[in-house]
Amino acid sequence: MSRRPLAVPWRDGLGENAPMHVSAKADYAVRAAIELAAAEAGPVKGDRIAEAQQIPLKFLENILSDLRHAGYVQSQRGAEGGYWLAEPPDTITLADIIRAVDGPLANVRGARPESVEYSGSASKLVEVWIAVRVSLRSVLERVTLADLVGGVLPAEVKELISNADAWVSRSAGGHTPPPPARRPVGPADSRSSAPRPGRDAGVT
Repeated sequence: MSRRPLAVPWRDGLGENAPMHVSAKADYAVRAAIELAAAEAGPVKGDRIAEAQQIPLKFLENILSDLRHAGYVQSQRGAEGGYWLAEPPDTITLADIIRAVDGPLANVRGARPESVEYSGSASKLVEVWIAVRVSLRSVLERVTLADLVGGVLPAEVKELISNADAWVSRSAGGHTPPPPARRPVGPADSRSSAPRPGRDAGVT
């Protein structure tokens, strides 16, 4: 099953082989896990998580099932039932959650980087893909659910985002893409400005 990347307006036309993307499933899974980490003692209802993070309930239930099978979430049926973390939030990293729902953090054409082989002048490319995986691990294996709930990221991660350039997206050629055009909303548009089910209400 293919995974659709999160919608980013300026990526239209950059092609389908962007170096990295965070799937909607991984994004939803991390947000759901954060909700469980932030909850007080006791099970949390799925619809409460769905409402808090604007996640489609059926999609959420599938995600929580994956996390339960991976051993990060437990559940209980019934009126007093719900979901809760199976381990302390300071022991669960973002990498754990993403791997549970999406598999390896980095892959090349669906394969693990170390299993890919190139010949000739491209022979060193496999080392680049492995370095990319190491880079992802250096962040995602370091940040825990407790870090996010507490609002304090590890120093190494904070250092990565301290440079203003880290917040600037780049398109092909290294140029900063223009922000998506926004059409002014006038009196004639007021009736169409309400959220549309399945599109504007957080469903991707």
